[in-house]
Amino acid sequence: MWNKSAEAKPSSQASDTSGPVIPAPAANTQQTPDTAAAPPTPQNSAPVHPAAPPSTIVTTIAAGLKISGEISGTTDLYIDGEAQGKVRLPNARVTVGPNGRVQADIEAREIMIEGTVLGNLKSSERLYLGAASRVQGSVLTPRIAIEDGARLRGKVEMVRASGLQFDSSAETSVEVGKAKAMSASGKDE
Repeated sequence: MWNKSAEAKPSSQASDTSGPVIPAPAANTQQTPDTAAAPPTPQNSAPVHPAAPPSTIVTTIAAGLKISGEISGTTDLYIDGEAQGKVRLPNARVTVGPNGRVQADIEAREIMIEGTVLGNLKSSERLYLGAASRVQGSVLTPRIAIEDGARLRGKVEMVRASGLQFDSSAETSVEVGKAKAMSASGKDE
């Protein structure tokens, strides 16, 4: 037993020597500059990562919050509270959570609805309506997925992905979408 305690003390001393040993592996990494450069790169890429793909940043309107007005930007948005007005995020995803209640027109790259929306939806890539979703308003999108149990009351217009543009007014976008839809059906060609 006494010897084990004596071994524990040298281990503590070994721990003290571990401090200088840590620079020794660092010296080994200095011998291989490619390996030494690799660990700082992930550390440097971490701050760059949030700036590079803005879609990884998600802004949340949590349950209990009420937002009124116009919401615009470049980051993804998750609404689980209440929002009124207009939501315009042309290069991002807008998700209305199960507790979310939105009285607004929504324009986004992707729109995912699990809650309640009263307003028009315009998506440049796709629209998803979950089983518990309730939507009242017009829908303009190239792709739509509607789960069993979802409620949709309004007009649905399918357009080609390239035909939907957020730069122009809503009426112009609808007219472009109609023209593209007609050419896709073969009536114009």
